[in-house]
Amino acid sequence: MRHADSQDRRRFLAMLGAAAVAVVAAACGVRSDQASVAQTSAVPTTEPTTNPAAAATTSAPTTTTTSTTTTTNPPTDAIEVICKEAWRAQPVAGEFREHQIDQITVHHTAVLLEDNRDAPARARQHQAYHQSLSWPDLAYHYLIDARGNVYEGRPVTAIGDTATEYDTTGHLLICCEGHFDEQTVPADQYTMLVRMLAWGAAQYGIDPTAIRGHRDLASTTCPGDALHAKLADGTLFADVADVLRRGAVQLAVVCGGEGEARVAAIEAGTV
Repeated sequence: MRHADSQDRRRFLAMLGAAAVAVVAAACGVRSDQASVAQTSAVPTTEPTTNPAAAATTSAPTTTTTSTTTTTNPPTDAIEVICKEAWRAQPVAGEFREHQIDQITVHHTAVLLEDNRDAPARARQHQAYHQSLSWPDLAYHYLIDARGNVYEGRPVTAIGDTATEYDTTGHLLICCEGHFDEQTVPADQYTMLVRMLAWGAAQYGIDPTAIRGHRDLASTTCPGDALHAKLADGTLFADVADVLRRGAVQLAVVCGGEGEARVAAIEAGTV
């Protein structure tokens, strides 16, 4: 993110009463001129650097398949995605522009998450900040916390937003909570990221070696040195391919009382 954006974010989150550590959180790539059409939530944050290069699943709940469904009895191996209502997201504020996914980009929020019990609140702070930029929702399609819990963002059918110069049309935006220029990637978070990327690759017919980090497409450090290193040395590609060899990955949206209980457990530090 640019320094002016960081200052604006600090002021905005301070007004929300957010903790200072959360203040820098949110636009790993979002540009106010890109916000558009209406539905559900997701978004990135990063610090600028110099390494340009070029290189989604429904929002609301419904039962379990290779794409996304809501269910009370998800398969035991399905990735459970916490719906927006359960993590107490605000309603969409505007309209989205639609697209079809043909690429996947990895982001980080560029904010240290020292206590994962704060993750649901942090997701709400990201969304609030993004909407303050006149974006309709969280910039990202999915957000993954340090314990590997997955939060539903904007619909995958909606183009993501970014504060950097790359065109997010066609990109599935998966964002990890944390600042990986300053910390290592938690094991649970990395495992879930690999599974989410495997799901996206299978769902949209994308070669795992075509997965990119935000910094590969724009002048930013996102997704941070520690996470991008796994892309640069081929580790991430190999891990995604390994998951795909073992079979299809499914998503199940967890909502209602089950979703609220999951969020309460995260806030209590039990999951």
